[in-house]
Amino acid sequence: MADSDVGAASDAYGRGGGGRRSGRAVTVAAAGVLALATLAVGCGPQDPGADALRQPTAPATTAPPAPSPTDDGKGATAGATTEPATTTPPASPSATPPPAEPVTAPPPTASSLAPSTAPAPRVLLRTGSEGAQVRELQARLRQIGHFGRTPTGYYGTVTAEAVRSFQAKRGTEATGATDAVTWRKLLAMTRTPTADELDPPTERPVAKPDERCLTGRVLCISKKSRTLAWMIDGRVVSAMDVRFGSEYTPTREGEFPVFWKSRDHVSTLYDTPMPYALFFSGGQAVHYSADFAANGYGGASHGCVNVRDKAKVAALFDQVKNGDKVVIYW
Repeated sequence: MADSDVGAASDAYGRGGGGRRSGRAVTVAAAGVLALATLAVGCGPQDPGADALRQPTAPATTAPPAPSPTDDGKGATAGATTEPATTTPPASPSATPPPAEPVTAPPPTASSLAPSTAPAPRVLLRTGSEGAQVRELQARLRQIGHFGRTPTGYYGTVTAEAVRSFQAKRGTEATGATDAVTWRKLLAMTRTPTADELDPPTERPVAKPDERCLTGRVLCISKKSRTLAWMIDGRVVSAMDVRFGSEYTPTREGEFPVFWKSRDHVSTLYDTPMPYALFFSGGQAVHYSADFAANGYGGASHGCVNVRDKAKVAALFDQVKNGDKVVIYW
């Protein structure tokens, strides 16, 4: 109700009973006034939290002051009033334990610093290597039956497989690369190769020359023996192994002149190197083949006459002139 209704209610109670207030009326009027006073203050929903805030609190226990940094850990200074000691409750099981004492590891020893495995032996020769030492490696492997071809001086897949076979038989890791351990074992089992073992004329005997090869300067090439003999006036100056094109790209047979020399030639048709190329018929030439040196007779050319001995074909390239004959026969 509004504030103006308070007075009206008081009059109604005052006039009841013929102008004289009864004890009951007075009591009821007093209760109404009290209720109105309560509404004027305000009465919201009960707040348990508010009651809790009104509860008396226990007096706080003051802990003794911690020693200052200047006390050197001796506690309160002289003459100060000592507070009674308080009992510290026992730590709960979930309390953080005090830090453990640090564990000092023993200093490392020389044996603990050493690597667990010995370093790999140094590699001397691997696939792609070329030169006199490769030729010696091949000749030594051939002495003990691990290399079935004439040395070429080129370390290809055939040589790598021969080295791998040797390593496996001798109980070392079969990597196919010639490391220092493999080389020492091979030296101990073989003798120094002779000149013919290092640089044999050809893998197969040189064929009897065609009659057209007996005069002049001629590259005399036999498909039957797979050899090339560089001949001057019927005398063999040098000989080398060769291979030819496949049945789909055969090497032409007949007599041809050398019409172009190209030392570092690259095929424009197949985009492959053709070092020391001696062209004799269209795009067909005598040249060095790294594939022939690496894989032997397992492959074929695209019609050219491949030579696998790089040193020999390089010397041949320097000696042959444009106009010299090329004779290819069976």
